[in-house]
Amino acid sequence: MTPAAPAYRRILLKISGEALMGETDYGVDPAVIGRMAEEVRDVRDLGVQIGVVIGGGNIFRGAGLADAGMDRVTADHMGMLATVMNALALQDALERLGVFARVMSALRINQVCEDYIRRRAIRHLEKGRVVLFAAGTGNPFFTTDTAASLRAIEVSADLLLKATKVDGVYSADPVKDPSARRYDHLNYDEVLDRRLMVMDTTAIVLCRDHSLPLRVFDIKQEGALMRIVTGDQTVGTTVDNGAGAPVQANRLGA
Repeated sequence: MTPAAPAYRRILLKISGEALMGETDYGVDPAVIGRMAEEVRDVRDLGVQIGVVIGGGNIFRGAGLADAGMDRVTADHMGMLATVMNALALQDALERLGVFARVMSALRINQVCEDYIRRRAIRHLEKGRVVLFAAGTGNPFFTTDTAASLRAIEVSADLLLKATKVDGVYSADPVKDPSARRYDHLNYDEVLDRRLMVMDTTAIVLCRDHSLPLRVFDIKQEGALMRIVTGDQTVGTTVDNGAGAPVQANRLGA
């Protein structure tokens, strides 16, 4: 069967650090990161240029360490280093599949990865390499969600994809509220006005102000990434500057 043509030229995929844990309590589950690498490879093989931002919550969360009494700047720097570790793990998984990948860090760690330079990152993407953006923005007090929005805008991505543990954006936390309803489509102002926890406010405003479309989807659904990049509009929730759609009638699990 001939693969479907991609609907996007260049995408930025945001993966949470927690997603890498799988069923474990800490660190990286080799089976999970291997599956993610395979899905990224398959999309890359269609000719789609892919950048990835990975969180570090499976190792350290800066905000959590700060809440426990640690200096916030120190805690955030530890969180940034955790994202470098995750990016190196995904780079290894991709290269074992024969995919050229580059880790580019917002913090200077020249012995293990490249410094982030926008023009060099774009050149890597144009050559078909997967670019793994690590260390967030390089600044404390900014999340990896904001880093994902920023990098997507800087490299002129056509779509920002946020991989989560649920299949879209809900009116409430579907784990805590069984009556939560899923949205098919929202605009950025609705997300801000309703305080829907899609991404942090800074990330949402960046996307809105630069008209960058966002898709929120479940990373655990095998094949979901491929369906999105080949134009399937039924996967996850789309957030953009268009008119929002009414909430779905279906409840979680319906």
